[in-house]
Amino acid sequence: MSRKLQSYVQGKWYTAPDEGTPLASAVDGTEVARISATGLDVDGMLDYARTVGGPAIAELTFHERASRLKELGLLLMAGKQEFYDLSVATGATTRDSAVDIDGGFGTLLSYAGKGKRELPNDTVYLDGPPERLGRGGTFVGQHVYTARKGVAVQINAFNFPVWGMLEKLAPAFLAGMPSVVKPASQTAYLTELVFRRIIESGLLPEGSVQLLCGSARGVLDHLGGQDMVGFTGSADTAATLRSHPNVVGEGVHLGVEADSLNCSILGDDVQPGTEEFELYVKQLVTEMTVKAGQKCTAIRRALVPTPLVDDVISAARERLSKIVVGNPANDSVRMGPLASLEQRDEVLRALRGLTKSAEIVVGDPENFEVVGADAVTGAFLPPILLRANADATEPHDIEAFGPVSTVIGYDGIEDAIALAARGKGSLVASVITRDPAIARALVLGLAPFHGRVLVLNREDAKESTGHGSPLPTLVHGGPGRAGGGEELGGIRGVLHHMQRTAIQANPDILTAVGNRWVTGSAQPVGDVHPFRKCLAELRLGDTVVAGPRVVTLEDIDHFAEFTGDTFYAHTDPAAAAANPLFGGIVAHGYLVVSLAAGLFVEPNPGPVLANFGVDSLRFLTPVKAGDALTVTLTAKQITPRTSADYGEVRWDAVVTNQNDEVAATYDVLTLVAKTA
Repeated sequence: MSRKLQSYVQGKWYTAPDEGTPLASAVDGTEVARISATGLDVDGMLDYARTVGGPAIAELTFHERASRLKELGLLLMAGKQEFYDLSVATGATTRDSAVDIDGGFGTLLSYAGKGKRELPNDTVYLDGPPERLGRGGTFVGQHVYTARKGVAVQINAFNFPVWGMLEKLAPAFLAGMPSVVKPASQTAYLTELVFRRIIESGLLPEGSVQLLCGSARGVLDHLGGQDMVGFTGSADTAATLRSHPNVVGEGVHLGVEADSLNCSILGDDVQPGTEEFELYVKQLVTEMTVKAGQKCTAIRRALVPTPLVDDVISAARERLSKIVVGNPANDSVRMGPLASLEQRDEVLRALRGLTKSAEIVVGDPENFEVVGADAVTGAFLPPILLRANADATEPHDIEAFGPVSTVIGYDGIEDAIALAARGKGSLVASVITRDPAIARALVLGLAPFHGRVLVLNREDAKESTGHGSPLPTLVHGGPGRAGGGEELGGIRGVLHHMQRTAIQANPDILTAVGNRWVTGSAQPVGDVHPFRKCLAELRLGDTVVAGPRVVTLEDIDHFAEFTGDTFYAHTDPAAAAANPLFGGIVAHGYLVVSLAAGLFVEPNPGPVLANFGVDSLRFLTPVKAGDALTVTLTAKQITPRTSADYGEVRWDAVVTNQNDEVAATYDVLTLVAKTA
């Protein structure tokens, strides 16, 4: 008997007492492993996540969590060969494995980078600026995101045993939620191996990740309003989950990625022989054959101008004829088997449904060559291209989750959009065109029905990641049939796991809650200039008030001559006087900012290492010769960097004139040493 997969529960590896269900190699049908969750304490597993894993992650800031993800991604990437070796049993070629394995580890690294760049070194995320709720400024509102006190249960599909796990786990961990990973059984042996290396690394806190290999039946019975379920799979299973009493009555957060009849549209500006035509056909063939078409983002419907249907089919036939199907271990093979014999049977059933209104024009599921394996014991199919008329219904209703796509002709942009919409909501659509007007019309027509739209042409082709590649920085999900869920999208995916709350209080309280100084909070002015304080000494609200500095006409003239900014409002008295906004010569905005810097800067060497930017600069009142400027600079946000001996300080800068009118507001960004 082959090895029985283990679950990782409450800090220990668990082996079910029964024989388990055999898992067969997609290539030759031999047994790879057995799987069972019989006897597993699901309630204890979830409680352990909430009481041990959640508090352990909560002790780490966003930056510390990001550092753990980076270390983990680099460690797994360095040892990826053993994962590639086992991935062959799932039917994956080397190219397929790269999409799954390298793609998964790359997602960890992407979230690690975004976590450090875009999140504070804290456990609270502030959503937007404070909202002033009263005239006097003593009553203020602020939206904040905090980690939910629950567990993220992640139910993954069979087609991406590595990426599917990590694209859900990374944002959940960064958000502060412990995860329970439930891989699809067919390919769970690869997920379990990667998960085992994660646990062996010791990088993630105890209880922050657990693994359930086997049936997840009954898991939702133990979930409540603080818990989340991320599901990738069939629409039928999604419907069952949506109707569960704890989802309906207890408010369990359910995110779904389900069936998706993605389309690719060839713009009617494209002709055979052009680069765009070749890009379209090449992309279609790629999406049919990578992972043997077992991708939720694969092209199921190829929409082309009716006069070009035959040309597209002919070009696709030529490319598909070069696709070698067989054992992924053979270097000549371009497409491996489907994940299981059951999956092959499911695709054949769907194909029978499609052929009620479409005809097969490329590929024969009953007669094709397999290299290095047996077509009966392995889960093989050839790439199959169909042709359907625009009035056919099945191509818009049936998804064959394999190397199958249907070419459909359209007549005009509106018809193409209408055909795409018949998919009832999809993850992705692509448009191949060089015409900006066609691109705009198609993108805006497709957007309400799709989670992502790719516009491809010769200009972006070399850098394009392709129709079927979800990226960690962009949202992955779609409306309607596609499930209505949303994953990834950079920090959006993190915030999806957190609770947004509106806080109403006075400015000092909001400053304390959010760890960011709020206008109206205390601004102590001490004997020590804030620029003389290292991060360990600096406090939110520390302030320097400097000025006044009288602006002269000579200052304005010199700045204009020195910089070359001779805009008439600074140099031509008559023209400036005629300007209804100024009524005379005014100082350059950047002169105002420069003079303010001259007022607040402490020039001697010290903890402040550099100024690396200015944010949210606004000029509110024109400054004229004779105006006296005063600047108030306040420590607004302090963010130590975990990977350096310095951190970032955001300063609130307000420049006023002699009448206390605000001339300019902005944030100054500096790098400051952690210690003196």
